Amino acid sequence: MTARSALRRYMLVSFLTWLPPGIMMATMVLLMTERGLGLAQVGLVVTVYSVVTVSLELPTGGLADVVGRRVVLAASAAFTVAGLALMSVSTTFWMFLLSGVFKGVARALSSGPATSWYVDTLHGVEGPAADLRPGLARGGAMESVALCFGVLAGGALPLLVPPSLLLPLAAPPLVGAVAALVLLVVVLFALPEPAHERRSLRGVLREVPATVAGGVRLALGGAVLRRLMLAAAASGMVLMSIELLTPGRLAELAGTAEEGSLAYAVVAALGFAGSALGSALAPRAARLAGGSAGGAIAGTALTALSVGALAATAGVDGLPGMLSAGLAYVTLFVGGAVTAVLCLELTHKAVTAAERTTVTSTSSLSLQSGGIVANLTLGSLAAQAGLAAAWSVGAVVMLASALLFVRMPAPTGSSPAQALPARSGSG
Repeated sequence: MTARSALRRYMLVSFLTWLPPGIMMATMVLLMTERGLGLAQVGLVVTVYSVVTVSLELPTGGLADVVGRRVVLAASAAFTVAGLALMSVSTTFWMFLLSGVFKGVARALSSGPATSWYVDTLHGVEGPAADLRPGLARGGAMESVALCFGVLAGGALPLLVPPSLLLPLAAPPLVGAVAALVLLVVVLFALPEPAHERRSLRGVLREVPATVAGGVRLALGGAVLRRLMLAAAASGMVLMSIELLTPGRLAELAGTAEEGSLAYAVVAALGFAGSALGSALAPRAARLAGGSAGGAIAGTALTALSVGALAATAGVDGLPGMLSAGLAYVTLFVGGAVTAVLCLELTHKAVTAAERTTVTSTSSLSLQSGGIVANLTLGSLAAQAGLAAAWSVGAVVMLASALLFVRMPAPTGSSPAQALPARSGSG
């Protein structure tokens, strides 16, 4: 396989992985409420999804490092098919809850294996010194393009489906399930995995905890990875503050919940487009800033300034308030994507194939942990002191995280001696 072929396949898988969640995003809550769930039950379904995802992040990352990337990606696609298909026909709270469990398992399984497959394949073709930035940037851009396209398509689908054929709000998750089925086929036939030794189920189960423990020790023990985990937590805190507070802000500006929902769908799509742009700009930002750490500082600073702009314009009403909020939202995602791509590059340079997906899952876990902290604190702060106060805290946290990249030690990769034996899944 050539480097160009590996990149094409990685971009396709990145797009198809995030297309199904994008398609079902716009109508998920509306479908549950349409079928009789109260807001508390909807919140519980979403919470269960998050808990399942967080709980399985590290075990599934370790599993991918043991049995290989393709197997785990295929399992993720299969769980996505099951979760979205069940969601489209769910009529009770318990059916939606089970759908959330399936989607949480799928999300945890998909965290890292595709990127690890690409990095391992590129290293096999061009050697350990291969330039990861362009490929990782394009993969990140395709994820954002998928979300942008998906949220717009999912929002429009209910308007095109005859009610006599299917409940219109059920169409997006059903189409998402079909897209996930396409992903399953692509993973099985387009992602060849290097041959590795056969191992028993008992051996696999024995290796996964050891792999997880080794990856966590590596993430916490190395200066580079420890800084990157803290940066991920700060990003998670800021992103959650945006997801938590922006819909209400836009509904307030638009005048009604329905118009606010439409405004948020449009702004979210523009944000994903901004994220795609930021991913594409990441290699250039690194070159202009003299390296990946410098580029990450620039992206982090832009993100912090954008959150600060949201705080500064929180009291502006009408069209000026809507435009300023939308512009800040899009700019925030441009800066965040630049930082995310360069942090991903630094992470993969600091590890070997043996623990690559586990460490990536640790980063994802840090991101989600930061989001949980924001969910528990910034929502209450916004209710008591206003949006400006909550977003000001987020801006300060984000700006402070830029210090993590100052004098960042050069990632040298983990020592082969640190890798556990018989873990050659896709190296």
